[in-house]
Amino acid sequence: MIDSITTSTEVRTSRTAWVWRVAFVVACGIHLYGVYSPHQDASGVDFPYSDKLAHLFLFGSVAYFGLRAGVPARYLLPVVAANAVVSEIVQYYWLPFRSGDPFDSVADLCGLALGAWLGFRALRTQRAPGTT
Repeated sequence: MIDSITTSTEVRTSRTAWVWRVAFVVACGIHLYGVYSPHQDASGVDFPYSDKLAHLFLFGSVAYFGLRAGVPARYLLPVVAANAVVSEIVQYYWLPFRSGDPFDSVADLCGLALGAWLGFRALRTQRAPGTT
């Protein structure tokens, strides 16, 4: 009986780990497409600073899902932070229909901080349920 409970818990944990890994890979793909695609499509967006909100979401989702997938923060967060700066330089110099904006980097770093905070909070809650 104990073996079946342990096995069931291990299977659930294994499935959950794969879900977080897949979510991380999908978030990375959307992130890279959104940041490095040569054309920026802003059709249908009709509120100010919507591009900053998109940057916040793109970088925050990579940080959050990366932490939940088990990527060590000491590797994940510096790489994503460096990408916040590098992506704007690439957009400015090498993507003809894009423009680098320092305020986009600020939005990127804010998204990174928010995603990391939510990720660490979720991991802490997962490891020690009932404690804060």
